[in-house]
Amino acid sequence: MGEENKVDIENMKAFVTVAELESISGAAIELNHLQSNMTAKIKKIESYYNQELFIRNSKGVKLTRYGEKLYHQFKKILFLWEETENKMKKNEEKIRIGTMISGGGMQFSSALNKLFETYPDLSINLKTGSTEYIEEQVLLGNIDIAYTIGSLNNKQINYKKVGLEEMVIIGNAIESNMNFDAYVSGKNILVLSDRCLYLSILNSIFTGLNIKYGEIIEVGELETLVQFAMMGMGISLVPKRIAKRYKINNYLEVPSSYRYIDFYLITRLSHELPLEKQFIELNNSLINNI
Repeated sequence: MGEENKVDIENMKAFVTVAELESISGAAIELNHLQSNMTAKIKKIESYYNQELFIRNSKGVKLTRYGEKLYHQFKKILFLWEETENKMKKNEEKIRIGTMISGGGMQFSSALNKLFETYPDLSINLKTGSTEYIEEQVLLGNIDIAYTIGSLNNKQINYKKVGLEEMVIIGNAIESNMNFDAYVSGKNILVLSDRCLYLSILNSIFTGLNIKYGEIIEVGELETLVQFAMMGMGISLVPKRIAKRYKINNYLEVPSSYRYIDFYLITRLSHELPLEKQFIELNNSLINNI
């Protein structure tokens, strides 16, 4: 087979991106290629393996059975390639991560442990804060990648949805089958900061249900917020996993239209370093364990 028919790293990246976005046009934008060039790369791979790898439809493309097999193989190859590039080019072994105060580092501790196995001298810088603060730090270049609950839809940020968070109300003396409206009405609201995304969600809930609440109390620390809520100083909206982490078994389910919030991995547009790519791939493989 001639040299021109070989599948190179760029072809593999194109194939994987198309597979993950389920769109040739979307992959072209992501990789800054012409759509015609992206189509040619896919056809080249299909020709090389003499297999149909994608099924085209009105919405985009889907992997065939053979395409699925090739996707998993290419992912392994690309991961090893990124690792090799890091080691041989001696890129700075540093990663700057951001996350919500309510999440801490629990979303990605397993992925970091695996990175430490490969890069024993890895330096980690972790910032926590509200969604607004984290996005601001990403735009300023102080954070390279971050995990946020909800988004502010900033056009300079790349958002990748990686899951859903189920939200619940915590507070004192919550009992099973308790009426939501009756319980939350008139109660003070405990938040980490007045810029907290959860506050805007609570505002939407109270406005939508035509319920009035008491004062807004900024706490600043998650553990203190939980303690205050359980003491009866107010109520707070938190992810269900946070309630479980603090062994809170009695919580109030949020009305269905407000119950779930998208969970995102965010980066600045056109900014993704090799080490960060490895971290993202590792964490994506472990994300279901959150």
